[in-house]
Amino acid sequence: MTTTTTTPTSPTSPTLRLEGRHALVTGSTSGIGAAIARRLAAEGARVVVSGRDHTRGRAVAEEVGGTFLPVELTAAAGELRAFAGAATDALDGRVDVLVNNAAVCPAVTTPDLSDADLDAALFTNVRAPHVLVAALAPAMAARGSGVVVNTGSWMASVGSPFVGLYAATKAAEQQLTRSWAAEFGPYGVRVNTVAPGVTRTPINEGDGAVLDAIVAGTPAGRSVRPEEIAHAVAWLCSDEAAAVHGITLPVDGGIGATRPM
Repeated sequence: MTTTTTTPTSPTSPTLRLEGRHALVTGSTSGIGAAIARRLAAEGARVVVSGRDHTRGRAVAEEVGGTFLPVELTAAAGELRAFAGAATDALDGRVDVLVNNAAVCPAVTTPDLSDADLDAALFTNVRAPHVLVAALAPAMAARGSGVVVNTGSWMASVGSPFVGLYAATKAAEQQLTRSWAAEFGPYGVRVNTVAPGVTRTPINEGDGAVLDAIVAGTPAGRSVRPEEIAHAVAWLCSDEAAAVHGITLPVDGGIGATRPM
């Protein structure tokens, strides 16, 4: 008997599944958003990188061969619509993929949450995605195709004593995903959420011991890598996920489905 040995394709190998697509990724100057921008570009998409940090944003845009557009997502709704228009112009008049990744997570108890942090979390995590979808999804629907991916969180489905507002905003975003899937899906626009677990990013790089303790009893036994979330986003954006509408896809090492004993 003859045995043929094949080498499996690495999950990080680009397949150009998104060749010809134009994508806008919010909060993509570092961490999960930067990983998503890199992955979508590796799959062939043209990418607009966006965020508040001009230096990091330009560096990521240069790396992926894209464009950087600065934005403050707590700005007035009219400014967000102008940003959506600028992104559309930068992508030659067409946004095929919108990834609502930017988020604010004030890690404090309810009495300690400042009014400024309350507004920032609500505006960034809920209002900005709503305004951007309202601005960009109708053109996708008119063309008969498009994808929206929201970055949620495993915390949206559990109680926590110190990030209650953040968890609530992510639960709201998951409900918007379901509603937008019902609203725009019949016109060819797919809307889904990816829900990361405990993820190591530059913003929490000094909290390694705390993160390790949180994930110690999970099935994966480790934190999630930003690249693993980006793989899931790229799949949801591809035609391979053509029948996937309105879901929340956990990429969380099992923390959302299991609890340590």
